[in-house]
Amino acid sequence: MPKTMLDIKKIRKDFPILNIKVNGKPLIYLDNAATSQKPRQVIGAMADFYQNYNSNIHRSIHKLGEEATLAYEKSHKKVADFINADFEEIVFTRGTTESINLLAYSLTQELNQGDEIIITQMEHHSNFVPWQQLAKKRNLKLKFIEIDGEGKLKLEQFSELLNKKTKIVSITHASNVLGTINPVEKIAKIVKEKSNAYFIVDGAQSVPHMPVDVKKMGCDFLAFSGHKMLGPTGIGVLYGKKELLERMQPFLYGGEMIKEVTFKDTKFNELPWKFEAGTMNIAEAIGLAAAVDYLGKIGMENVMRHGKELTNYCLRRLNEIKEVEIYGPKERSALVAFNVRNVHAHDTATILDGEGIAVRAGHHCAMPLHSVLGIPASARASFYLYNQKEEIDSLAEAIHKVIKVFK
Repeated sequence: MPKTMLDIKKIRKDFPILNIKVNGKPLIYLDNAATSQKPRQVIGAMADFYQNYNSNIHRSIHKLGEEATLAYEKSHKKVADFINADFEEIVFTRGTTESINLLAYSLTQELNQGDEIIITQMEHHSNFVPWQQLAKKRNLKLKFIEIDGEGKLKLEQFSELLNKKTKIVSITHASNVLGTINPVEKIAKIVKEKSNAYFIVDGAQSVPHMPVDVKKMGCDFLAFSGHKMLGPTGIGVLYGKKELLERMQPFLYGGEMIKEVTFKDTKFNELPWKFEAGTMNIAEAIGLAAAVDYLGKIGMENVMRHGKELTNYCLRRLNEIKEVEIYGPKERSALVAFNVRNVHAHDTATILDGEGIAVRAGHHCAMPLHSVLGIPASARASFYLYNQKEEIDSLAEAIHKVIKVFK
């Protein structure tokens, strides 16, 4: 991958939405952990599909059908290469949420009463609620790895929780609130040494921001979403080791995921189509491929470096404001969750919006984590490859306005 520094001004020209104004002010978009903006290349790829070769895939032998099928399958290949997986190991879903629900459904047949699942206190609801509900339904035991005062996992406690009854360990790679980057390679080794559990990684906040190699990571499954990495909404990815996907039951039944249907039985299709029932989000898959191409040209090392630079700068600027409380460790992914003391996060976000600054406010789909932190909500500024330090300066100035309003 290229090692050159990013030309942010040039990159910003690829994102039409960055030219708009919000409440009469130039848009400063700092809500990238929720969803990223889309470059012209992604928008154009999807428009090109609809305008020039819109057709269903794997069903038609006419020219448009062949072109659509080829583009869709190329999308699988590009995503596979992006995380160093094999073509058959990439299943398209609607997003991280559906990917994890697919696992919760398909793996449930291997679980028995009394089996155990381990997750962490910092999980997004997408990697919390499916396991919680599965545990309740099947009389399983759900265990939680706690966090320390800095917001890091207590790995020594994890080793104590893990045993022969553990069947699933599902952990976020990077927290969407704390920014904590969990040592998933180390965790994978612990899981394999002490149990026969499946190791699942929620990569929604990591795959868009840093190089990810599933073979090096050592996970059994990885889930992530296209819309957080310059791609469109409605498309997500489930990576799974080929031998595991082959023995798993499909999540959805219907067209496309079949090889043969008789009045007595059904034979399922090959991977990855076995898990892609019905008409998939074809345009969105093509858009995701364009996003992967865009990120590949820039280089994920460069994306990660830029994110760290912005995050460290934001931490420095906000630490200068005594009324601001910051959550999470110093070393983190490209986001900063904070509160202005004695001001609700929603009020903070509302005033920032008046200045044209878009941040997230609330529990960020991590209510259990916020209860551990002892707060009802937080504001969150999150960054991506098109953000600039000047925007963080504007954020700091606007926070001073928040303080003044509620003084």
